[in-house]
Amino acid sequence: MPNWGGGAKCGACEKTVYHAEEIQCNGRSFHKSCFLCMACRKALDSTTVAAHESEIYCKTCYGRKYGPKGVGFGQGAGCLSTDTGDHLGLNLQQGSPKPARPSTPTNASKFAKKMVDVDKCPRCGKSVYAAEKIMGGGKPWHKMCFRCAICGKSLESTNVTDKDGELYCKVCYAKNFGPKGIGFGGLTQVEKKECE
Repeated sequence: MPNWGGGAKCGACEKTVYHAEEIQCNGRSFHKSCFLCMACRKALDSTTVAAHESEIYCKTCYGRKYGPKGVGFGQGAGCLSTDTGDHLGLNLQQGSPKPARPSTPTNASKFAKKMVDVDKCPRCGKSVYAAEKIMGGGKPWHKMCFRCAICGKSLESTNVTDKDGELYCKVCYAKNFGPKGIGFGGLTQVEKKECE
């Protein structure tokens, strides 16, 4: 039967999806408000969606349901995830027990090698990945952490200075660590008398 006067049908609610509100995924159309993870109901976008046949999930729920299982396949580097996703309605099939792995891997995977080499941000201590890395003072920083330690001003390569592993804007650095006295940006004699 032809689809008169409307757009495609939504993959979630089966109602008509008009062009202005359409999101396409895996050859199917969705309303923006229906483009949700089938397990946890989080809103999805092109960077967070993972499709499996006719189902759409966020990457976390997809990994829980269809990803590898067992020790070493947790939700992050070096962790064991005991979350089975039961509270999200994910019925995960537990396969037959796997034989024990040797305690020292003979051939580390590319993923494991990359996870070991991830730099840590000196300000927040979290991992800094290539997409968010800014180098300053010979260390990697998050874009959001690349700020003056005193005034909090966002820094760039043209106005950054470092001292003892901390970053400062040139103004704060000059005020706190630069030469003192008249003509060097410190308090003048008149200002000192006013402060007393």
